[in-house]
Amino acid sequence: MGPANFNASPGFKTIANRLCADSERVLLLDLADCITMDSTFLGVLAHLAQSLGKPIELLNPSERINNLLDNLGVLDFFRVDHGENPLTARLEEAESPDADKRELAETSLEAHKTLMALNPENIPRFKDVAKFIEEDLKRQE
Repeated sequence: MGPANFNASPGFKTIANRLCADSERVLLLDLADCITMDSTFLGVLAHLAQSLGKPIELLNPSERINNLLDNLGVLDFFRVDHGENPLTARLEEAESPDADKRELAETSLEAHKTLMALNPENIPRFKDVAKFIEEDLKRQE
């Protein structure tokens, strides 16, 4: 899957939204090679799961990623599996388009606001991050 971080988030969001426009699709992320995931990427995933109204399937997440999902209180938005791909459908690896500085900031802000909205315990963790990003976006105008 590659890095699940701030830089990959806008491109992933674009691709996932395009792929999930068909509500019959199942979004499965094979995280076997993904060692870490940052809060921006996780917030994008949680927002997407919330929008879809169904859990996103995470295959083979590391213990570190499982702990992140649990600690940030968003585990209910995901179905976690381990082992071989349970789907018979062909998996596709998607290339993500490059994002500019503003798109990176907007994606990160939305992701952190999502994490705070889904679990009030995340407010003290991310309120300063969200405030900093909002100020940065205002400076970019």
